[in-house]
Amino acid sequence: MKKFRDQGAAGALLDEYERALKDLKDLVSELTPNELAQIVDLDTKDPDCKSIQTILTHVLRSGYGYVNAIRKNLGETDFDSKKHKQNNAEEYLLALDTMFQYTEQLFKDYPNLKLVEKDSSKKILTAWGQRFDADQLLEHAIVHILRHRRQIERFLLKMSA
Repeated sequence: MKKFRDQGAAGALLDEYERALKDLKDLVSELTPNELAQIVDLDTKDPDCKSIQTILTHVLRSGYGYVNAIRKNLGETDFDSKKHKQNNAEEYLLALDTMFQYTEQLFKDYPNLKLVEKDSSKKILTAWGQRFDADQLLEHAIVHILRHRRQIERFLLKMSA
């Protein structure tokens, strides 16, 4: 158990984030490269939602983006820019673990991170135009994984039909 995991909201956020990632990783761990790359949604205009691979790549990019948005709000300017597209399930599992470690590092670097901000002018402007505090952004990160896990479950049903 990580020391900061016993510290209220931050620990709860990390625990639930890790749980959401575990469920996602369990779902995709046995997929072949062909299954990952198979285009399942032929109708979507969203390039991030055509295959399981594009979804996982999007989840990784977004996971780093949430942390980088918080770090930017804290005054940082140098951000992690990892390669997000992977070639197989094992690489995605490792990349998801690394992305989570990057999230954990935020709390190590900022042990007194203010999660809740009531002043709208101090909230984080997201890439999609909403303003969130760190707590809301990390809660969004968790639900983002849950939504895409559900989407992948539905893709797998289509693929097996």
